[in-house]
Amino acid sequence: MVVGRPSSSVACVVVLLAAMLSTLGLSPCCCVSAARLAGGGARRREQQQLHPVILIPGAGGNQLEARLTEEYSPSSLACLVWPVVRGRGGWFRLWFDPSVVVAPLTRCFADRMTLYYDRDADDYRNAPGVETRVSDFGSTSTLRYLDPNLKLLTGYMNVLASTLEKAGYEEGFDLFGAPYDFRYGLAGQGHPSRVGSAYLERLGKLVESACAANGGKPAILVAHSLGGLYALQLLARSPRPWRAAYVKRLVTLSTPWGGSVQEMLTFASGNTLGVPFVDASLIRDEQRTAESNLWLLPAPRVFGNTTLVESRYHNRSYSAKNMTQFLQDIGFAEGVEPYRERIRPLVEVLPEPGVPVTCLVGTGVDTVESLVYGEGGFEAGPEKVVYGDGDGTVNLDSLVGPIKAWSDSPAQVVEVVELPKVSHSGILKDKSALDQILRVIDAINLNATSSSIHPSIDCFK
Repeated sequence: MVVGRPSSSVACVVVLLAAMLSTLGLSPCCCVSAARLAGGGARRREQQQLHPVILIPGAGGNQLEARLTEEYSPSSLACLVWPVVRGRGGWFRLWFDPSVVVAPLTRCFADRMTLYYDRDADDYRNAPGVETRVSDFGSTSTLRYLDPNLKLLTGYMNVLASTLEKAGYEEGFDLFGAPYDFRYGLAGQGHPSRVGSAYLERLGKLVESACAANGGKPAILVAHSLGGLYALQLLARSPRPWRAAYVKRLVTLSTPWGGSVQEMLTFASGNTLGVPFVDASLIRDEQRTAESNLWLLPAPRVFGNTTLVESRYHNRSYSAKNMTQFLQDIGFAEGVEPYRERIRPLVEVLPEPGVPVTCLVGTGVDTVESLVYGEGGFEAGPEKVVYGDGDGTVNLDSLVGPIKAWSDSPAQVVEVVELPKVSHSGILKDKSALDQILRVIDAINLNATSSSIHPSIDCFK
């Protein structure tokens, strides 16, 4: 899918800066020590405690459940009887249920996934009569779900979690998951974000409890795709003493720091997220309502005045700087106000996390760079798609450009690891990426004092 929708995705680690610079050297070893591999859970706990790891998934790495109330108004008979729910308090799997590939059920799915922007409250809410929840917060089990028919991103998160377990980590003891409702986002200062802010508060408490349960060792945050943006906001909105006490390092995987051109394709034409037999037009309107998708549109500070979309029907070209015109012309005028008032102020500046960061990014994969629509307008789909460098979902400028700006700060440490031919979601199962994640975690747990950087790594500061 798009960066902000399931099918794309993320990883992050945070390091305490001033007081612990001397311990931030990264070992050239790309795997965890043999002793740890052999030791395992109980034996390791007797000998030493590891820095806890918290996995923050990308949009596609989350599971979402729903329950319908009396306020729910089904749009068809199919929506009235599907799904058949027995027990569990009426809760059923909303994202992702493979049955939505059946056309009548696709409409039901889209209706239930739709968010509404409440102008009076200046915030987003669910569709009337639809309650949603994210289950198993703190556990990695919700990140391990893999449908046998559709190998979605949740299955890739399972590879990452299993790799950490083989390295000596144990779920519920020093390995945790922090899933969220990926449809919601955050907003610029002064604008409420009930769901997004609640998640940041919950995530912060999980970080604190993970540290407390592991001898006060600060946590390593590993975040994929959209999860990296959430992790950054947690750090940027937290006091420096809190970061120093509770976060060791931030490791991000495929994070779209400046959005993605592919997101404009989603808004204009819909995106099936790689799910077969689904009509993109049936889910396009729902995808437009996701606040997170607005968050993931190309940021002006990264893409500037570069033409990203052309429409011969409208005789107009669109850049990141006239995004409101683009939203109007595709027929989504209701998205103009929340984008202009809530999202644009949020993406104007990329705040420094205040802790050392390791960013893993895929390169050399064809990524949508610009789109051309013909006389049929946006309804007809693009006539031409131009591809450029990136990870297949996020453009290289967005993956790397914004964080390079942090190198101008004497207090910010940034390490960038480029992984040739590794895709946006493939980064969660690619051996070279997993080796790099283990390299960083191993260096922290072994309190490495010397730094030896692999030639493929670009280090700032």
